[in-house]
Amino acid sequence: MNTDELTLGQIKEIKSLLGHTTAADSHPFEVGKPYMLRTVTHIDVGRIKAVYQTEIVLTDAAWVADTGRFSEQWDKSGDDAFSELEMFPRDQDVIVGRGALIDATQLKELPTKTK
Repeated sequence: MNTDELTLGQIKEIKSLLGHTTAADSHPFEVGKPYMLRTVTHIDVGRIKAVYQTEIVLTDAAWVADTGRFSEQWDKSGDDAFSELEMFPRDQDVIVGRGALIDATQLKELPTKTK
């Protein structure tokens, strides 16, 4: 078999047999779920809309200016979870670079207002 003569369909079939996934497809995030993303410069919260190889897209997002006591915020949810935050416009997606990500945690509920 000459591999230079494989059709695109044959290549796709071989990839499916090998269980091949792209970098964008292999990630631990659940699309549609709320997350807190801690980056090298700040914290964003939002619902994951899409995950790409180098970016994560959030909807219903906010920038967290102050988490409050970090270890205590896990017992809270929604508007009570953070001491201070600024909401992004609801009609605007927020794109976060995956290279800046330190850690990410799924939240119970997203905040809904600036405080």
